Amino acid sequence: MAQFADGKIEAYVGPQELGAADDLERVIVDFIAAARSTLSVAVQELDNETIAQALLDASWRGVRVELFLEQDYLRTPLVGNPPKQPTPKPGETSEQALRRVQWAEDDTELAPNRRILSALLRSDVQVRGDYNPKIFHQKFILRDYDGKSTATSALLTGSANFTDTDTHKNLNHVFVFRNAYVCRQYEFEVEQLRRGSFGRGLHGDVPSVYDLAGVPVKILFAPDHTPELEIVKQMLKGTKEIYFAIFTFAGSSGIDDAMLALARGGMKIKGALDPAQAKQDWAAPSWLVHPNIELYVPRKAGAFANLRKLHHKLMVIDEQIVVAGSFNYTAPANEYNDENIFVLGSVHAEVEGIDVAANPCRDLAVHLKAEIERIIAGSDRYVPS
Repeated sequence: MAQFADGKIEAYVGPQELGAADDLERVIVDFIAAARSTLSVAVQELDNETIAQALLDASWRGVRVELFLEQDYLRTPLVGNPPKQPTPKPGETSEQALRRVQWAEDDTELAPNRRILSALLRSDVQVRGDYNPKIFHQKFILRDYDGKSTATSALLTGSANFTDTDTHKNLNHVFVFRNAYVCRQYEFEVEQLRRGSFGRGLHGDVPSVYDLAGVPVKILFAPDHTPELEIVKQMLKGTKEIYFAIFTFAGSSGIDDAMLALARGGMKIKGALDPAQAKQDWAAPSWLVHPNIELYVPRKAGAFANLRKLHHKLMVIDEQIVVAGSFNYTAPANEYNDENIFVLGSVHAEVEGIDVAANPCRDLAVHLKAEIERIIAGSDRYVPS
């Protein structure tokens, strides 16, 4: 763990199994265990039983637990319209075959998710599936904040889903904010979710920059706040370098165009990409070609021998700005998905009336840049074909 802004910001990078500093599963479990009154959990997928157990235990302590999930990891689509009927076994009627399939023991890859869901419902956890026809991609927990702040009020968010793979096999980050303003911004999102307002909603104006012990903080939600524009704006404020690590980087995003323009202007850009995603036909890296741009993909050897995915959504600008959260660099993430990003720091001495504390901003940015550099050190140069 690394703390910044007088302990109000904690940054974690993981997993330890891939040589990173932090045990992300333990971070999430400990965060849940510290709850005293409420937990609002919004996450794309939950299949990690240790994290699920922490939620069950919280409910049995008297904590009010609510959970918002992406239904795609719970529901099995039926094939055909009308659905194709199962083939009867010898001696079965068509109706018996249908009942057998409908009530069969669940041995699918979604079985852990469904087992967890059942346990949560039996323990009085309010569970809501999303109604966003695109992707519910949030990854956050709001703790002990219901309009009023207490000593245990905090917000956990980042790039990690609450799954075994994301906490043990995929490269990810998690942040914890101990601040009422940050909690309030996420409470607005929770209120929308409670109303069933998934996807585009009425989130209101883009939040202003907030002073967190000299570190400017700005929080945005997709699709309401179109975070891509904010990311490009922050990139344009830089003058020296951009380091990034990203899971999905599509040509449908405008971030690649901004990078290419900045590289032509002299900015140095280094990025780590997920190996499988970078090879897709729709991926942006195929035209991110310039002497000032270096792209890398992790080499599945050494610390990364058991790597599944590079799952970060992380950018560091001029060792003064960090952009992180759940947001991949794609048009759907910007226009349709439920997402969040947070921008920490500034390259300027003053922003929106806030006197920027350069050293804390730099310390935070350097910490995250070091993780990107560690990933690059274990990577091969990616040469677009």
